[in-house]
Amino acid sequence: MQRKILALLGLAALGVWTAQPRAAIAADRPTIPVIVKDTTSFYWQIVLAGARAAGKEFNVNVPELGAQSEGDIAGQISILENAVAGKPAAIVIAPTQFSALGKPIDQAAKSTKIIGIDGMADTKSFTAFLGTDNIAGGAAAADALAEGVKAKTGKIEGDVAVLTNIAGQDSGDRRVKGFIDRVKSKYPGLHVVANKVADGQATTALNDMSDLITAYPKLVGVFANALVMGQGAGQALAENKAQNRITLVSFDSDDKTVKLLSDGVIYALVVQNPFREGHDAVKIALEASEGKSVPKNIDTGVTVITKANMDTDASKALLSPKVD
Repeated sequence: MQRKILALLGLAALGVWTAQPRAAIAADRPTIPVIVKDTTSFYWQIVLAGARAAGKEFNVNVPELGAQSEGDIAGQISILENAVAGKPAAIVIAPTQFSALGKPIDQAAKSTKIIGIDGMADTKSFTAFLGTDNIAGGAAAADALAEGVKAKTGKIEGDVAVLTNIAGQDSGDRRVKGFIDRVKSKYPGLHVVANKVADGQATTALNDMSDLITAYPKLVGVFANALVMGQGAGQALAENKAQNRITLVSFDSDDKTVKLLSDGVIYALVVQNPFREGHDAVKIALEASEGKSVPKNIDTGVTVITKANMDTDASKALLSPKVD
């Protein structure tokens, strides 16, 4: 009996939602699973907190699903297939990889409404999509980096580099494109000399950042396109005592990166609104499942937060959201 209980707990931890009669799960409430990229990430925990809030507000059962690494593409596909087997009213998913999730989402959409969040997939089957305009977010990161470089060196000149979270991820790739395009068009004195592609792990970002510091003595700025990249890069800057000459701008935030921002190691955080993303995705999924008309695309926006404005009420709400 004990082994059976442990096995069931293990399945729950992996985000596996088995096909059960809806009445056994949540009486007569509609069920809308939310599948994120990485359940261990603070960012995705905020998305799930927003989804939970919507579940309470609209009387919806919201299974919180996802793999434990953004690199576990096969795991996310399996979770999606299991969710579809449960015959939900709709499904919300943040595709972990653009090309690999296209066909699985197409297949899932034959059975239920699919709402995409955060990043696109190679599909036209989304009923609606909510997320940041990541091209604009990358451009905002470039503007913040240029501001930081000027503050530290007195001019907007030198080598800059990019730390990319994982290959082929639509949201991250768009941020990098927005960043590089803005640097090339607006800041001719800055030169993008490297784009290090990692594996979704902060330790890899730490090592990559350390390598950049050694390889490029004229390095004045780095853009980390995801939370874990900012964590690793910030640690490397602090360990090498290079924060006074290298400006680091990172996407998203958690306690670690907020502390690095406060300490002056990170110059700016480009912060999304993950709570709104999770909340509104469930709301729209419910409306779509009821046959109501829903908007096709919703931009949830970004805010650039620096040490100078991190203590404002608006910044605090984004940097320290409630995840209960």
